[in-house]
This record gives sequence, structure tokens and C-alpha cells, in this order.
Amino acid sequence: MRKLGLTMAAVAAFGLMAGTASAEMKKVRIGTEGAYAPFNYIDSAGELQGFDVDIAKALCAAAKFDCEFVVQDWDGIIPGLLAEKYDAIVASMSITAERKEVVDFTTKYYLTPAKFIAKADSGLKILASGDEAGTVSDVKAVTFNSDLKGKVVGVQSATTHENFLRDNLADMVEIRAYNTQEQANLDLVSGRVDLVLADSVVLDEGFLKTPEGKGFAFVGPGIVDPKWFGNGAGIAVRKTDGELRESLNDAIAQIRADGTYKKINDKYFDFDVYGGES
Repeated sequence: MRKLGLTMAAVAAFGLMAGTASAEMKKVRIGTEGAYAPFNYIDSAGELQGFDVDIAKALCAAAKFDCEFVVQDWDGIIPGLLAEKYDAIVASMSITAERKEVVDFTTKYYLTPAKFIAKADSGLKILASGDEAGTVSDVKAVTFNSDLKGKVVGVQSATTHENFLRDNLADMVEIRAYNTQEQANLDLVSGRVDLVLADSVVLDEGFLKTPEGKGFAFVGPGIVDPKWFGNGAGIAVRKTDGELRESLNDAIAQIRADGTYKKINDKYFDFDVYGGES
């Protein structure tokens, strides 16, 4: 009986410790946009879905964080982080030098090029430098020819894509910035803009493969210049949260190694969205 009593006491003590450990799980609030399919969006049931969301959940499980999501409009997403509305941003945010002045980033968790889309029969050409045949797929240097002069280009505001347009095409095209990518796409369909520039996967999965995208196509190569687009999408945290950043880096490495990342990747894409190892 004494042995049984000691065993039961040990079990009770273990249960108490486990309960305490559970109660002390680090709470982390994740900010995301919810308007950038297939990476993050609100479904017909009002639920937050997408690659970013599934990756964030997997990272929280790997790091043993108790996570909750906060939806925030894109143009206020960094101010919201700095105001402590949430602790990390998982929203397809490119790691750029400009953003690194105000926030810290984890290592990347995916890398995809930017691309233009237009009507399939537009006849517009955007070529890689020295590539008159237009055969290069992803490039840094792009030639903007006279086909674009006077055209109207739609883009989501406060993005790397808007910065790229304003730095490279402001003297050639009219740039119209929108609060969401969907708004830019809708104005392309209605004919209010001639082209749209955005992430290639967002345009392909969220527009070209939908009924609204019928009759539209990519124009020109993918653009991957890190000067504007950084070295991939990372998770942003406040500069004072170095411990959180490193925990998330460890979690990214863990889900890449244990197959969790590939499982999520294959749920959304038929290619490796992670990109090169840079």
C-alpha cells in the first residue's frame, strides 16, 4: 500500500507540474492581413485560412507557443506590431532593408517572384535585359519597353511591388495603388487598369485560376531583385523581441526538417514555394 501511495503521489505531482507548464505556455499574438489569398484570407465561413496561417500554427506548435491571430489591414500592419497589438507578423512580408530599419525578421519561410498580368491578347512585352526572345523565367534586371508608356498599372499600396513601380516606372506609367490585392484585380477586370503587379503565386492562385481571371495572363519574367523584394518573406517582430525571433527561427528549421513544412506546401502548391537556399 505504501508503494501504491508513493506511486499515486508521484502521478499527482506530475499532473500538477504538467498543468503548471501548460498554464505557463508563452502566449503569442500573430498579426496577419486576411486578404492575400492563397497565403492568408477569410473563407466563406468567416475563418482565417491560407499558407501563412497554417505555417504560423505549425511554428507555434513547434515552439510550444499558445497563439492567437489578429487580423489587420496591410497599410497598418507594422504600426500595429510596434503598438503591441500583436507580437509577430506572419503575412507574406518581404524582408527588405527599409523594413529592417524598424523591425527585425526571422529567416525566410518562402520566396516567390513578382510578376505583371494583363489581358492575354494585350500584346504587351516586358523583357529581361538582353533577352529579346523573352525566354528567361526569373530575373533581376528587366527592360521596360515603349509598350508600357501611358499604361495604367494597379498595385497594392504599401508593398514592395508599389515601391518597385515608383522607383522604376513612375515616368512611364500611371500607378494606381489599392488597399487590397483584390481591389487591384477587380479594376483590371473592369478595364480601369491595363496591368497589375504583385506576387506571382498570389496572382496565379488567387486570380488567374479563378473565373474572374479568364482571359488574363502573365506578362514578362518573374522579378526577384532583392533591392526591392528582399530575400524572401519572413516573420517580423519588434527589435526588442530577440528571444521570440530566435524561437521562431528554431521552429522554422524544425518544421523544414520534420516534413511539416512540405505537408503544408503541398496542400497549397504543386511546387516548392520555399525557393532557393539564399
